[in-house]
Amino acid sequence: MAISLLKRLVRSLAVLLVVTFATFCLMFGNGPGIARAVLGMNARDADVQRKVVTLGLDQPLLVQYGKWLGSLFHGDLGASFFTGQSVTDALSTRVPVTLALVLITLALTVVLSVLFGVTAAVKGGWVDRVLQFLSVLGTAVPAFIIAIALVFTLAVAWRALPATGYVSPDISLSGWVKSLTLPVLALLVGSVAGAAAQFRTAVLDTLGRDFVRTLRARGISERHIIFRHVLRNSAGPGLTVLSLTTFGLLGGAVFIEQVFALPGMGQLANQAAQTNDVPMVMGTVLVTTVIVLIVNFLGDLTATLLNPKARTR
Repeated sequence: MAISLLKRLVRSLAVLLVVTFATFCLMFGNGPGIARAVLGMNARDADVQRKVVTLGLDQPLLVQYGKWLGSLFHGDLGASFFTGQSVTDALSTRVPVTLALVLITLALTVVLSVLFGVTAAVKGGWVDRVLQFLSVLGTAVPAFIIAIALVFTLAVAWRALPATGYVSPDISLSGWVKSLTLPVLALLVGSVAGAAAQFRTAVLDTLGRDFVRTLRARGISERHIIFRHVLRNSAGPGLTVLSLTTFGLLGGAVFIEQVFALPGMGQLANQAAQTNDVPMVMGTVLVTTVIVLIVNFLGDLTATLLNPKARTR
């Protein structure tokens, strides 16, 4: 088990290097273009060239990446090309907002998808058909469309929740909950739709196995079989889906934060991409990749702990 987890950790680090290097190549490949974007399109060629040298964009790409990686190991992600603000400082205020949005949605997704998936697999009939219909509908409708519908109904028509804005939990806990309710609901519909369908399939597959029939033949109650054996054996595929769901939630947060004016990492990444603020883009890509890798690693770890065979390796 320890060797297996170590291999996963090494693979995660390799993925992190590949993703950051690929992003670095895409963003830093055109030094004069970046310098002109910083100075403005009407900047003189001589000023652009001086800016290229100032930003270190005249050096070979591998040298630039090596310096960025070295600074990363010292906790320095550079500074914004436009505002001069430290990328680390900018992310320190943005990441908690995005993490709260994603983690709350993910926690609710786990509970609801397991509940709906198991119910549909066990009950069958109209319950199963309704779940499949809602799964297709939730997967097909984009999150920003759901967000706009929620704003018009819950915020504009009913005035139950604020349409936009963010309140820090340090200022008001109730205000923080209200400011995140609509964004969480907008992301939750699609994530639950996909995850519940996968849990339903995994539970149905487990219910058809021989050991379940044996347990039923021994007179063990159906509830005990479901909660003690079926859920445990269905956890592997479900955890894989939830890991992928996390990546989808991070991507969806970019649009949701724009709709609800949340000062999160997705909004920062969108603004940085529009202005060619490369250090900010690199910082957001790095943090996003680390979050995804951590979630995947924890999912693999949980699946390994739930698998008796894996624990003996």
